[in-house]
Amino acid sequence: MKTLFTVFLSVLLTAGYAQSGTNGAWIYQPDAPTDTMAVLLIEDGYFSVTHFTPQAFIGTFGGATKVDNGKMISTFEFSSTDKGMVGNPNEVTFQHNGDDLSVTLPDQTTVLRWKRAPNSTPNGLTGTWRITGRVTEGKMSEMKPGPRKTFKMLTGGRFQWIAMNTETGEFFGTGGGTYTFENGKYTENIEFFSRDNNRVGKQVQFDAKVEDGKWHHSGKSTAGDPMYEIWSRIK
Repeated sequence: MKTLFTVFLSVLLTAGYAQSGTNGAWIYQPDAPTDTMAVLLIEDGYFSVTHFTPQAFIGTFGGATKVDNGKMISTFEFSSTDKGMVGNPNEVTFQHNGDDLSVTLPDQTTVLRWKRAPNSTPNGLTGTWRITGRVTEGKMSEMKPGPRKTFKMLTGGRFQWIAMNTETGEFFGTGGGTYTFENGKYTENIEFFSRDNNRVGKQVQFDAKVEDGKWHHSGKSTAGDPMYEIWSRIK
């Protein structure tokens, strides 16, 4: 597993596309058939790379990025397998051709290929969001910015939430899959869930609206508990 993640560190270069008009969801194209899926999400100068199978979550990592003269400079903010990555910089170059991404590793011989996910049309919830409020016992509680945070990325028809502490490097959990947003209804189809793989395959629906730049997210959690959350875009 460690080798797999070391190899995939280089895909961070594709996060540079976030500032080149190619935000979205990308699916890794392996040279040989495998049941392991790798998904790259890029939105609002933030990225995540996640590996999973239908039976198990394998791992995820990601962080913030910026582009400078054809190179992508990133800073890791979370890793489910190696907290020592958090806070470290990484600099790579990239190439792309339409809906295909080709990533050449530092050894200059290994090439990783990605293809844009089928549903790449932006919608009203497209973005990288941070939870900033939650209703508790009938009262809205504001969450002040700090190193412990939960992000949710929505792009290219796919979603992922990540709970992390960027100061200590702790990783608290993640989940993701595909989503739709239509007529005020936000629907998730769960494909991976680090805390409980029994939730994979479930579909959950919420009421959703964006007002004054805030995403109002309400309904029932995957555990069946009532919830009302406020999310704010990071950019």
